[in-house]
Amino acid sequence: MNDLGPITWPPEPIRTERLVLREPEARDRAAFIELLASPEVHTYLGGPRPLDELEREMPEVPERWPGSFVVELDGVMIGQILLRRASEQHRPAAAGKADLGYLFLPRAWGFGYAAESCAAALDWFDGVLPGEPVVLATQSANVGSMRLAAKLGFTEVERYHAWDAEQWLGLRSPVTPSS
Repeated sequence: MNDLGPITWPPEPIRTERLVLREPEARDRAAFIELLASPEVHTYLGGPRPLDELEREMPEVPERWPGSFVVELDGVMIGQILLRRASEQHRPAAAGKADLGYLFLPRAWGFGYAAESCAAALDWFDGVLPGEPVVLATQSANVGSMRLAAKLGFTEVERYHAWDAEQWLGLRSPVTPSS
């Protein structure tokens, strides 16, 4: 994964009607471990990581790099949004473009938090890097993620087979600044 480019990081916290998107902090460590160890969260992501391994390897302040947002509800982390450059090993249609990823704890599913926070992160991205396209990849069997991609304005670029499953790659056309 490559850097997003010339952005100021961290940004001021991004506030939505119900959520705050902010840089990860030490107080989020337990939630990151729970997120990465969750079998439900990792159903379409190759499976969870072992809890004891995460406890040993997780830094005091996890995932602290440009493009990594904690999604907070009422002062507590419920998920993570990632914006990063797709690497050259990714699909040719995605390579070099910003890639949107997200993980939410199961207790936060079904309330629209992913749509609300991803839309806010994309608005932020459009403001700091206007005119840049964004890609999103998910397993086509992940119905919730497919619905979210459509809601966020991603359209199918291709389907391909990887990690023993059909994958879907969508593109969100760049938002051009108005003159």
